[in-house]
Amino acid sequence: MLRRRSFQTKNIFRTTREYTRIAFKSIRSISLVPYGIHPLSTKSAKSEAPLLCEPKEPVLKSKDIPGPKSIALKKKLETIQAAGTVEFFADYEKSFGNYICDVDGNMILDIYTQISTLPLGYNHPKLLQVFQNDQNLKALINRPALGVTPGKDWPDKLSNMLQTIAPKGLSKITTMMCGSCSNENAYKAIFIWYRNKLRGDNCPSEEDKKSALLNKPPGSPNLSILSFKGGFHGRTLGTLSTSHTNYIQKLDYPAFDWPVATFPKYKYPLDQNENFNKKEDKNRLLEVKKLIDSSACKSPVAGIIVEPIQCEGGDNEASAEFFKGLQKICKEKGIAFLVDEVQTGGGITGKFWCHEHFNLDGPPDIVTFSKKLQMGGFFHKDEFVVREPYRIFHTWMGDPSKLLLLEEIIHVIEEEKLLENVNETGAYFKEGLMSIEKEFKELLHSTRGRGFFLATTCSNAATREKIVVTLKKVGIQVGVTGESSIRFRPALIFKKKHVDIFLDRFHKVLKCL
Repeated sequence: MLRRRSFQTKNIFRTTREYTRIAFKSIRSISLVPYGIHPLSTKSAKSEAPLLCEPKEPVLKSKDIPGPKSIALKKKLETIQAAGTVEFFADYEKSFGNYICDVDGNMILDIYTQISTLPLGYNHPKLLQVFQNDQNLKALINRPALGVTPGKDWPDKLSNMLQTIAPKGLSKITTMMCGSCSNENAYKAIFIWYRNKLRGDNCPSEEDKKSALLNKPPGSPNLSILSFKGGFHGRTLGTLSTSHTNYIQKLDYPAFDWPVATFPKYKYPLDQNENFNKKEDKNRLLEVKKLIDSSACKSPVAGIIVEPIQCEGGDNEASAEFFKGLQKICKEKGIAFLVDEVQTGGGITGKFWCHEHFNLDGPPDIVTFSKKLQMGGFFHKDEFVVREPYRIFHTWMGDPSKLLLLEEIIHVIEEEKLLENVNETGAYFKEGLMSIEKEFKELLHSTRGRGFFLATTCSNAATREKIVVTLKKVGIQVGVTGESSIRFRPALIFKKKHVDIFLDRFHKVLKCL
């Protein structure tokens, strides 16, 4: 449950009809192009534009996805920049709710939502209104260097954010741009904190200052962050030393020789493998302790970073007992406990922060965020506030316009009771996936997850590829993770009717393999 906010709420419209009516009203009353909405007809400006609304089911107009227009655009893009990751080109003017429209006119049920970044789906009418306000529009176009000249309302905005969504017990925030730079700078905060503990009240020495400029100790100490196999924390040079999911992300880049522990590997179903999984937790925690002790001389561990659910590495889960054990080790060893909620934060697991499921003994030291929260950064305890200016700094230090969007997103999550929807519809979704798994045991196994943060594993990578490609041909967009798993990341507005559409088409695809 989100805590009581101090900013004023607006009227919330609950039904699809009301949503589309408001969207249409917004379209008529504002300049359309800056907000990603164009008239869909060729009538005069005085004529009413068609309403944006979801189709009843996916609509397919091209034989394949990507269609001919997407293929042509990709060829054009390839003359300018690398485009090997592009799947198709979207028409964001016509996308709405849980459906993304591509340039060939296909309306695709999106259960991946821009790598899990759209909490309210496409073109939500409440978000379309955010920058109609002149004050908000000025925050968008006069983007400040927040570390130097923030706007007059910035302290109140951050205070409201802390009051409404900050993990309980974390009273400070450092804003950033994205998930990678959030983790990168959180590492820096940990190293500064750790070194300050060793110095006591003493300031950095002249030797510290001079040696740091030469990348030598003591100014550049041999400290480390312990991470886990299968973990992913970003693609910047520092975070890559803690990311362990795919060689293509790391190949040819120098990396720190930091300790890497084994994340628990559970057997499913969980309720039928409790003894095995408890033993797995115990062994993995013992390994973490040994790695910390063995690294003490070469590269002392200043902190541990872990995802509540390993995302890119295969949607790997661990128990509440495992995370409690990790936190206990951090306290015993005097090191920081960093929980990476870049992908799991924002309500998709049924709680605003996934680590809330674990009933930890107090808050983590640092919680990083991005994606569904639109901006990046990390919440942290008081002792991780840096003493000297410019220790953690870059030009933007976040984006006020993204915080304006986040405020409206929080309004809708609260008023529409979307966390309740995630829990109720998520349970329905998971039950449906498990039923299909039982029917197609030779193709699927290990269905898992919380809320809308769900995954299932295919028998092999080739089978997964066939399933994902075929799903797209029938109008369903999903994601992949790990070696052979499919991941589902719908928007918080996903309903049972959308689950039914997916399950029906998923079943037909599997039956044809």
